Amino acid sequence: MQYFVNQHSIVRQIWGKADTVLFMFAGAAAEFALNKAVDWLYFTGRLPADPLGRLFSTVEYSRQILFSEYDDALRAIDKITAIHKGVEQARSQQIPQWAYRDVLYLLIDYSVRSFELLERKLTNAEKNELYDVFYRLGKRMQIDDLPDTYTAWLKVREEHLQQNLISSKFTLDLYRQYRKHLGLGRYLLLKQVQVMLIPNRVRELLQFKQVAVLKPVLCLYKMSRLFKLDWLLKEAILPAQYKVQIQSIDDQG
Repeated sequence: MQYFVNQHSIVRQIWGKADTVLFMFAGAAAEFALNKAVDWLYFTGRLPADPLGRLFSTVEYSRQILFSEYDDALRAIDKITAIHKGVEQARSQQIPQWAYRDVLYLLIDYSVRSFELLERKLTNAEKNELYDVFYRLGKRMQIDDLPDTYTAWLKVREEHLQQNLISSKFTLDLYRQYRKHLGLGRYLLLKQVQVMLIPNRVRELLQFKQVAVLKPVLCLYKMSRLFKLDWLLKEAILPAQYKVQIQSIDDQG
């Protein structure tokens, strides 16, 4: 049976653990808020109405592709492409190619950052394997000008961080929505996870001056996984309505 991602791939290891995926979610939430094309996500009204659900759906679509048989994965990718085309038609504009690349790139970057923060450093071969998967995903979505290798991508990723992010009224509103939908405690926890994950450019634009006080807690959390107590943090990060999705990630992984 052929899969879009090899069953023993490091990509499945990364995306098959709920805590790693939740940390990706946190990092993506920060960068989504700064993207110059975030107005496209506001166009439908879905993002401000349910920012957690919108971000979680991006993660879920990605996981469907990464854990599916080859043909099913292609159908899932084509469905995402069709949804975007529908939004473009409704707005009578095209989503910029760089905006598609930005979302793809943040999934790559936070996959690496989250796994390395929670688990271990990835080898160069593993990073190349990860990049190849998302490169093929991007090509199927007809995204132009994707770098051929992980090494080449690193330079382009830095350029995107410098050129395509901006603090705007959407940034402020989205963080207000995060706080509203998470509640103060989870919101502060989200920002602490972001402090440990996000690139310097994102930190500067968000004007994050917080110290990563959770780093010592993170060490205790890693130990807690040995005793199957890690579910406490997973349930602490997101509201109750997401518990089933969180559990399903570990079950599938």
